[in-house]
Amino acid sequence: MLKELHITNFAIIDELELQFIPTLNIFTGETGAGKSIIIDAVEVLLGGRVDTTMVRSGAERANLEATFRIPQTNKAVIEGLLQQEELLDEPDTVTLAREIRSTGRNIARINGRTTSTSLLRELGEYLVDVHGQSEHLSLLRVKQHLSLLDNYARGIHAMDQDTSKPIENLLEAYRTTYQKILTLQRELEHLQAAEKDAARRSDLLNYQINEIESARLHLNEESELQEERNRLANAENLATLSQQALQILEEGEPETPAVSDLIGQVVAALVNLARLDPSQDELTSQAQTLVESLAEITSALRLYQDAIEFNPRRLDQVEERLDLLHNLKRKYGATIEAVLDFATQAKQDLDEITHASERIEEIDSQLNQLLVQLGEAGSALARTRRFAAERMAKEIENELVDLQMPGARFQVEFQPIADAPFALLPGGGQTGFDASGIERIEFLIAPNPGEGFKPLVKIASGGETSRLMLALKNVLAQADQVPTLVFDEIDQGIGGRVGAVVGKKLWQLAEQHQVLCITHLPQLAAYGEAHFRVEKAQDQGRTTTHVSQLSEDGRLSELAQMMGQISDNTLRSAREMRLSVPQRSKLKSPTSA
Repeated sequence: MLKELHITNFAIIDELELQFIPTLNIFTGETGAGKSIIIDAVEVLLGGRVDTTMVRSGAERANLEATFRIPQTNKAVIEGLLQQEELLDEPDTVTLAREIRSTGRNIARINGRTTSTSLLRELGEYLVDVHGQSEHLSLLRVKQHLSLLDNYARGIHAMDQDTSKPIENLLEAYRTTYQKILTLQRELEHLQAAEKDAARRSDLLNYQINEIESARLHLNEESELQEERNRLANAENLATLSQQALQILEEGEPETPAVSDLIGQVVAALVNLARLDPSQDELTSQAQTLVESLAEITSALRLYQDAIEFNPRRLDQVEERLDLLHNLKRKYGATIEAVLDFATQAKQDLDEITHASERIEEIDSQLNQLLVQLGEAGSALARTRRFAAERMAKEIENELVDLQMPGARFQVEFQPIADAPFALLPGGGQTGFDASGIERIEFLIAPNPGEGFKPLVKIASGGETSRLMLALKNVLAQADQVPTLVFDEIDQGIGGRVGAVVGKKLWQLAEQHQVLCITHLPQLAAYGEAHFRVEKAQDQGRTTTHVSQLSEDGRLSELAQMMGQISDNTLRSAREMRLSVPQRSKLKSPTSA
C-alpha cells in the first residue's frame, strides 16, 4: 500500500506531503484545483513519461517520492526484483523516487539508489493500478486476463467436475506434463538433426577417434619430449661442458692442480689446525663434507657424460612426434588433456548417432503418451476455467446492474490455440497448446443491448468505462494482487443516485485493496475514510495547490459545499450521507496490511 507521498516543485504544487490510510482515501476540490496532478505524480513515480513542463515555473527540478509497504501477495516477486538489482533494504517497505530537471534530464531511484525507468515501471505494476487518463490498468493488459481468471477460480474454490481437484492442482499437473514434453522435444530435435547428417558425421567421428587413439597419447609426454629434444639438439655442447667440469675437478691444468687435489690440501691443513685448536673441529667436518660432495658431483657428471647421446635419427623421431602432438592440439584442443577429452566426447557422439533411431522411436512413444496426458490435463483445466468464467460473468453483470448499466453483458472469450504442436484430446481430436493451457482467453463487454461483445481494451473511456472497471475490480478483488487502486474521477458521466452506489462499491473494494479516488460527487465522497480537500491559492502572484486532510466537521462542510452553498439543508444532507455509511468492524491502520 501507498504510505506516504512527497511532491516538490511539480506543476503548480510547491511542496506537498501526504500520508494515506490503507482503505478508502477520497480527494475532492474544484475543477482545476490540482487533484489530477497528484495522480500524475503517482504515475510518474510508476515509470510514466516526463517532460520539462512538469517542473514548476522558476524551479530547477521537481522531486517526487513515495513510500510503499510491500504487500504479502506480491512480496516474493517484488523482493526478487529488488535483490536482483541489489536494491533491497528494508524487507517490508520500498521507496520510489523521480527527479525531473528543467534541463530535460530525469533520474529514477529505488530505495535511494539510481536505477532504470524500466525497472521502476516493472516494480510499479506490482504496487499500483491507476485508472485515469493514461490507462495504467492491469485489466487492460490482455496477457493478464488468464491469470486473473485463474486467481478468481482459486478464490471461489472452483472444482473440476470429474476429478474434483482445485485449479492449482490442475495447473501443476498441466505444467509438469508440459515441461516433460518440452524436454523430450528438444532432445528429439537434436537427434533428428544429427540423424539427417548421420553418415557424414559418423565418418568424421570415426576418423577423429582413430587419429587420436592411434597416437597413443599420455598426459606428460609433450614435456618429456621437449626435454629430450633439447638434450639431443645440444649433445655436443653438453659433452664439452661436462668434460671441462670433470677436467677441472680431477685433472686440473698444467699450471693449476685439480680442484679435488686443492680441496684435499685444505682438508689436511684443517686437520692439523684442529689438532692444535680443537675448537675448529667443525671447520674440518665441513671441509670433509665438501670433499664428499665433490666426489658425488664428479660421479654424477661421469654418469651424465656417458648418457649423452649423439643420435640425429632419434632427434628426427622426437621432432616428428612433437609435430604430431602440435597438429592434434591444433585440431582438437589446446592441451593433450583436451585432445583426450575430445576423443571421449567423440565416442559418446558416435554412440548417440549409432543408437539415434532407437532413441527417436522411444521418444516418439513417450511424446504420444505425454500428449494424451497433456490433452486430458488441458481439458480438465479448460472446464474449470469455463465454470469460473460463467460465474464471474454473472457476478460482474450483477455489479453493473447496481451501477445503472442493467443491459450490459460481460463474457470471457475462449479461443483454441491453433499453433502446432498439438495435444491429443480425450475422445479424439487435437488442440494446440502453450505453457498456460489449450485455450487463450480475453475479457469481452457489451455495454449496451444490441451492440455485441467487444474486447475490453477497445471500450471508450468515460463514466461507462469507470463503472465497468469498478465492477470488475469488485468481483476480481480476491484475484487482483495489486494492493493500491487509483480512480481518477470515476464518477464521470454518472449522477448522484449512482454515485452513492459507486461509493458503496469503493468502500467494499477497500476491504481488499487500498483505494484512492478523485470525485466530484458528495454521495461518493461521503464513503471515504480519509478525506483530502485540494484547493488552489494565490501567493505573491504565484498559483499553488494545497491539500489538507479534513476533520469530521470539515468533511460535513465540504460535502455541503459540493451540493451547493453551505446551508442548514445541505449540512443536514451531508450529515445524513455520513450516517448512512457503514462502519468497518476494524479499520486498518497505515502500519497494518
